[in-house]
Amino acid sequence: MVAPKTPSTKGSPSKAATKMHRRSRSGCFTCRLRRKKCDEGKNQCKACKHLGLKCEYKRPMWWSNNEQRKQQKDTIKNIIKRTKLSEKTSNIGTSSAQTPPGLSHSLPTSATYSEATARTRAPSVESQHSPGYDFNQPLSHDYYDFHPHIVSPPYDMNPQYQPFPPTPYEVDIKTERQMYVNDVPTRRDSMVSTFSTYQPPSAHPTLPSFPEDEWINQDIYNTGDMFSAEEGLDFDFFDFSHGPAQASQQATRQALIQVDDCDRPLLDHFIDNVLRLVFPIMEVKQHGSARSEVILPALESNKCYLHCCLSISAMHLKSTRGLEDEQINSDILRHRYATITELCGALNVNKNYMQILEATLGMIFFHCSVGRPDDALLDISWHQHFEAAINLIRRLELPHAMVHDNNARLHPPFNMTLASWVDILGATMLGRSPQFADTYREKNQSGSTSGLCELMGCEDSMMYMISEVACLDALKSNNGVNELQLCQLIRSLGTSLDTTEIPQESLTWPYSSTGAIRPKQLSRNMTTVFRLAARIYLMSLVPNISKDDPAMESLVHRFTDSLQLIPYGPDGFDRSIVWPLLIAGSQSTADSTFRQALAGRIASLGEHAEFGSFGRMVRLLQEVWRQSDEAIRTGSGQNVHWRDVMQQKGWDFLLI
Repeated sequence: MVAPKTPSTKGSPSKAATKMHRRSRSGCFTCRLRRKKCDEGKNQCKACKHLGLKCEYKRPMWWSNNEQRKQQKDTIKNIIKRTKLSEKTSNIGTSSAQTPPGLSHSLPTSATYSEATARTRAPSVESQHSPGYDFNQPLSHDYYDFHPHIVSPPYDMNPQYQPFPPTPYEVDIKTERQMYVNDVPTRRDSMVSTFSTYQPPSAHPTLPSFPEDEWINQDIYNTGDMFSAEEGLDFDFFDFSHGPAQASQQATRQALIQVDDCDRPLLDHFIDNVLRLVFPIMEVKQHGSARSEVILPALESNKCYLHCCLSISAMHLKSTRGLEDEQINSDILRHRYATITELCGALNVNKNYMQILEATLGMIFFHCSVGRPDDALLDISWHQHFEAAINLIRRLELPHAMVHDNNARLHPPFNMTLASWVDILGATMLGRSPQFADTYREKNQSGSTSGLCELMGCEDSMMYMISEVACLDALKSNNGVNELQLCQLIRSLGTSLDTTEIPQESLTWPYSSTGAIRPKQLSRNMTTVFRLAARIYLMSLVPNISKDDPAMESLVHRFTDSLQLIPYGPDGFDRSIVWPLLIAGSQSTADSTFRQALAGRIASLGEHAEFGSFGRMVRLLQEVWRQSDEAIRTGSGQNVHWRDVMQQKGWDFLLI
């Protein structure tokens, strides 16, 4: 169940909510270099226009070079000096003879600023802080205004009567911190805190208090988690290949994307309906980053990526609206072919490797959010795409960068983080070791992050452990160890998983009482689900283990209980835990509570349960259950592995 959304600011219904100033990162680069507030005026901000400076909203060349930035700063200082000197000279020449010299240069007033600013800063006429307030008017009281025949008692001056406190309200305060290394900006941290003026009423000096009244303070005024400081978030966690986004450009980016008129509906559908399905956890942790810093910039500058997204959009249209005509199939295949053609052309010229990697990962990952399991259109398998992505990653030396940037605490490359998620969980689909298992092992030993938790919700250390289990699975499949060695390695990994356990008391519902999602709590809950799935995956490697083993049944039951802390429904996060659901479901028995719990979640998702990786996972589990239940009825007692079922059916699913 998804908690209802509650506005973050509360106030009196008779007054408009106070607009809090939020620091913007979309000002022009000239004002940012001067560390001055920018009004973000169209074409040219007012500060640059007034001082005669070049107003640059597009990232200039000098911004990335420390020496050029210093030169630009000196140039701006000289221009400002000349401008100020000329203004001073003109003001002296035009000033009146009767004007005292000391008053010739007055401070700027409200008229100096733009009309929009003046409107937002206009004080209320009824406020005592307003210049238009009449201090001589008599105090009025609503009750006696409506009943003029009753004389209003002068209780305002009576100390026995205390004025009513102002209406409680809460405000969000965003704090940003920028770290510089040799004057080059590196790490930026951002934290949002919510503060409230809600306070319990003070005890009356004469009236006695009663124990029965304490529940009122407990339930109403003891806000606790409701209005306490919210969890801190790092809004600039990743190193995006397109650099920081400009908020002033986001509204126009969709219009700037160059597509044919016939493809414009596909682009609009992708942005309006598909985009929100791709990175749900990242949207919770870094609201708007997936749209503004990943997808829209790539659509604007990367043709391969654009054709990939248009193909995905057509697939989503086909599955959600039940379209079966030749036109929609033609759109899907046409843009798939265009994507492959653009990729091959870019590879032949040996440049723009990052854009090629970006489009290749999009072809792999976006497909997990759309389409039905029975989609039979011609396509290249996901692991063939990923082999090309692996070559690009090694050319770009991204694993080396992730390991050696640990000490500098730089942002992890976004494309490498996404590739790591596909690599680890995709390896379990194929029964192979992850391609960059050594990198994950080294990062696990150093305790550094790859950004997996920020991107997908499961803590990095747990994903590193799943990588180790996948390596052991591949070792067993290739007969690389005997049964004794296998059991010793399983016991060792089980001990390592024990060290990642957290107290049960720390697992709570991820929504606060105000209806706001708590991202860190959601990550703790999701990590618990992945941890139990990793334990089930590890136990399934034990020789001759069966689904009705008491230890396996206990793990599946614990997994089912942990699902209660993951929000479900169309706005929930079931589509973010497809892999754990597959692992636990494949080991569940016919009378297991897991199957009932999964059926309830499928019903709550409605038609959304039929699409993407979730729909493919459900289809696979249904076939696994059918075959395994049939084996039990016939007395064969043979365990049915989900990878074997995929191979029998010719399914090439990436269930992540």
